[in-house]
Amino acid sequence: MGFAGKVWRLLVGIKDGLVLILMLLFFSALFAILTARPSPGAVREGALVMDLSGIIVEERSEVDPFAALLSQQAPVGEFQSRDLVRALDAAATDERIEAVVLDLEGFLGAGQVHLTEVGAALDRVRAADKPVLTYATAYTDDAMLLAAHASEVWLNPLGGAVIAGPGGDILFYKGLLDKLRVNARIYKVGEYKSAVEPYDRTSLSEPARENYSALFATLWEEYRANLKKARPAVDIERVTTQPVEWVEAARGDLATAALEAGLVDELGSRADFDARLVELVGEDDWGDGPNAYPHTSLPAWLKDNPAPTSGSAIGVVTVAGEIVDGDAGPGIAGGDRIADLLDEALDDDLKALVVRVDSPGGSVLASEAIREAILRHKAKNIPIAVSMANVAASGGYWVSTPADRIFAEPETITGSIGIFAVIPTFEDTAAEIGITTDGVTTTPLSGQPNIIGGFTPEVDAIVQASIENGYEDFLSRVGSARNLSRDQADRIGQGQVWDGGTARQLGLVDQYGGMDEALAWAAQQANLEDGDWHAQYIGTQPSPADTLLRSLLIGEGEEAAEGRDVAGLIAMRQQAQIARIEADVDRLMGARGMQAMCLACPSVKDRVTSPSRLDGLLAKLVALFAR
Repeated sequence: MGFAGKVWRLLVGIKDGLVLILMLLFFSALFAILTARPSPGAVREGALVMDLSGIIVEERSEVDPFAALLSQQAPVGEFQSRDLVRALDAAATDERIEAVVLDLEGFLGAGQVHLTEVGAALDRVRAADKPVLTYATAYTDDAMLLAAHASEVWLNPLGGAVIAGPGGDILFYKGLLDKLRVNARIYKVGEYKSAVEPYDRTSLSEPARENYSALFATLWEEYRANLKKARPAVDIERVTTQPVEWVEAARGDLATAALEAGLVDELGSRADFDARLVELVGEDDWGDGPNAYPHTSLPAWLKDNPAPTSGSAIGVVTVAGEIVDGDAGPGIAGGDRIADLLDEALDDDLKALVVRVDSPGGSVLASEAIREAILRHKAKNIPIAVSMANVAASGGYWVSTPADRIFAEPETITGSIGIFAVIPTFEDTAAEIGITTDGVTTTPLSGQPNIIGGFTPEVDAIVQASIENGYEDFLSRVGSARNLSRDQADRIGQGQVWDGGTARQLGLVDQYGGMDEALAWAAQQANLEDGDWHAQYIGTQPSPADTLLRSLLIGEGEEAAEGRDVAGLIAMRQQAQIARIEADVDRLMGARGMQAMCLACPSVKDRVTSPSRLDGLLAKLVALFAR
């Protein structure tokens, strides 16, 4: 038994040794394969693929995990315009990139200024003799303007392309408030300050209609001109003035109609599109499927091409989204947060400061906090420039007043110089359900403001006087900044909204240009030579936690579940309109002070935001509305 045991142990040892050797060989081979296969995050020779599933923004917002959990919806993807421009400019000069692909299957929109910026960068890629190709199932206004800069525009044969133009309906709530017997007390200055009209009217006032008509006509003309310049063959007149005849001529086939009108170049499936890219950049031996081509993703490309950091620093602070009190943001312009960022940067050796504004305004107090923080930089005798993106109106213009020079694009929406406040009271509602009020007062202000018993005339007068004083403050800041008298500022104020070209003629803007022009001017004023400076963005880097949340919450499953044809995009707009009702009611019921806010200023986020769960007072109001 001893000998047999020894033999057995020997055989077991040989077996274990062979297993160990085989395992080592297996893992060595696996390691070799994995190291030889290109990493998804690596830069490869071939195509740069920019999957723009989401919206283009000035500043990417942080993901709220609790909001995503409650809404049971993944957040919308966001791409900063400056990141896209940087990626495209790097691709234009890098020999590793042979073509650029814009995947617009999940693209949800952008402001006209951002579309123009990215479009110009696409033109620079094409000028470097590199093809630019786009693919989508449905092209609407924004996607079409972006795709117009491509050398090949591909469309799914089951999809289509539609151009609607700017404008649309504004929701009015006076009928609902009357039904609920809610008294929306309106305090405002400015004949054209229409941000309050949804709460005290059932339709646009004539001054507001006149102002909006002129604004949207200009924006539409700019859109048409940019589209025709980028894509001369497109029959824009037929597509936009005779849409029914245009589609019926193609027997209802939207894809064929788009091809015949010159909106797109090719009809084909995704496989056909990929096969075309194989022709251009070659076949990927490591790829999956028959038409795989070597490519680099946008995140990997941006990581490989970071923003420059050499030379002197020109500070850039972003005021993006609604201006609100507190620390909100990024993606929302929290006044305290931005003021703190600016104050922290006072100790930095900034040679100049550029304020990038993409905001319809909001809180007067928050706007003033940001303005004062900018002035603290100006006190250091450094040049201050403002670069207006899509919107810089009301509070967005308020924060622009400290600038030495203001840059805007023709498509920029600005102005809306005016002040308002909306406060609901419920005295009639309470009486309807049997609640009355009574008491003893010592002055006209005792127990005021009383949202259940109603305001006294004295309270109304005090609030209105405060609003009028705020408007005079606004005029004073505009007049001092733009060298205008009080009456001159008032004539172009009164809540009127202007396109960038008209604003320039009125003296609200100094010159046309975007961020590049604003930075170049600031560098020149600071006596900095080309190549000796860089833009230092203040407080804009996303946190690792936010990046992780985005990767977890925004995935292929969520993207695939959403319809990407024309009907699917219409359904998404319907959801966004419901969400807009929620936001408007929240604005009425929220504890907000004086507001410098622009109603006519479009936001790409408004078009894609989904409604959250309805609870509390909002749910009750919606339920009443549905009766």
